[in-house]
Amino acid sequence: MKKKVLLMGASGSGKTSMRSMIFSNNPASLTSRLGATIDVEQNHVRFLGDLILNLWDCGGQDAFMDSYLSIQRSTIFSHVGVMIYVFDVESREMVKDLEYYRDCLDGLSQFSKGANVFLLVHKMDLVRDGERSAVFQRKVAELEKASGDFPVRVHGTSIFDETLYKAWSGIVNTLIPNAQNLSKHLRIFAEACSATEVILFERTTFLVIATSSSFHDSDPVASHSLDSKRYERTSELIKAFKQSCSRLREEFHSLEMELAEFTAVLDEMTKNTYVLVIVHNPVVETAAIKMNIRMARRKFEELQGDSLLS
Repeated sequence: MKKKVLLMGASGSGKTSMRSMIFSNNPASLTSRLGATIDVEQNHVRFLGDLILNLWDCGGQDAFMDSYLSIQRSTIFSHVGVMIYVFDVESREMVKDLEYYRDCLDGLSQFSKGANVFLLVHKMDLVRDGERSAVFQRKVAELEKASGDFPVRVHGTSIFDETLYKAWSGIVNTLIPNAQNLSKHLRIFAEACSATEVILFERTTFLVIATSSSFHDSDPVASHSLDSKRYERTSELIKAFKQSCSRLREEFHSLEMELAEFTAVLDEMTKNTYVLVIVHNPVVETAAIKMNIRMARRKFEELQGDSLLS
């Protein structure tokens, strides 16, 4: 199953940098070396077994944008599952950016009416800490107004923190056909493990696919105090650790942590996913968690249409 994803926005807005971080495992420190995208770069990314993301990174120079909206219009905007439009938060040509964006919405309305649209207000790290919330809210209002009746979701992002992973996790979740079913079975798995939290990650990107948390049931106060960005921060940290292993020419397989407060096990669930299990019950042994993961693999292989045993 292929899902077409359009990545659009003005030249220099940061499209290729975020793509290289999410799908090519490049650290943020190396993205400055990337050149501008010429016309359209297509990449096929296997995601959860049979799901293939057909990613179209569209160069944002005016000449290319004009071509997308005229000569290449049907090619670009046909069969689109998701359009991601990136806006530089400090753009000095916002009027032109919005004009091109509205023209792209017209293209989607003509050829892909059911497409989901995500708007990323990017490079939020350039805005002062105390001003970010206000600046972002102004941008949200501006973009929603420009979108008219077209339903959109807006995220503030930066390549230097977890916001990029949070936005892209939300995006890919709209493309997973059985996302709700995965979440349902993850909750069952969490109960079997006596786990307080379980996170299912895509293997290559470490984007969050599904989560299960019992904090809100067992301790509402603790749940309220939890960091709402903890899943994406975990994703970011694990990916950074994997990159460190690669630099040392070592391969990352699994991770186990036994601390006074909790036990954490990160292990392969299927050939396309990893699972992180957090257990606060001191009676539950690490070996029992790993055994539960092994026993759950076949069911999750069936759900994702892939197999570790093949």
